[in-house]
Amino acid sequence: MPTILIIHGPNLNLLGTRERSVYGDTTMETINSSCVSHGKSIGFEVDTFQSNSEGDIIDAIHDAPSKYDGAVINPGAYTHTSVAIRDAIAAVDIPFVEVHLSNIHSREEFRQRSVTAPVCAGQICGFGPASYILGIEALKSVIEKK
Repeated sequence: MPTILIIHGPNLNLLGTRERSVYGDTTMETINSSCVSHGKSIGFEVDTFQSNSEGDIIDAIHDAPSKYDGAVINPGAYTHTSVAIRDAIAAVDIPFVEVHLSNIHSREEFRQRSVTAPVCAGQICGFGPASYILGIEALKSVIEKK
């Protein structure tokens, strides 16, 4: 059974209470549960990870190829600033799909550029919690083509 990792970046542990007008009421725990359930329904095992620390996220990316067939990542604010996370994704030999709850392209100018998306198989944004499910489906398609 293929196994994938969901990586949540900084502040996503506060979903459900932080900036509800932007991110909605759904908690990270609910998103994780939906991802695990959806994964099972399509024959994938899904693990989840969250950190507010750039280094911990990089370590999870470095470790991923030994355990996972691919990953869905929401780098949070690191999307726009972390060349280190971008380089970690580029350095490993599994596919990544970048996801965002909000449409980063319709937000503040500094949020419209992703430094991580160019090294991912694709990017999905603006569909709220469904962005993660769409990301899993996209990742499934990429993994099946391998």
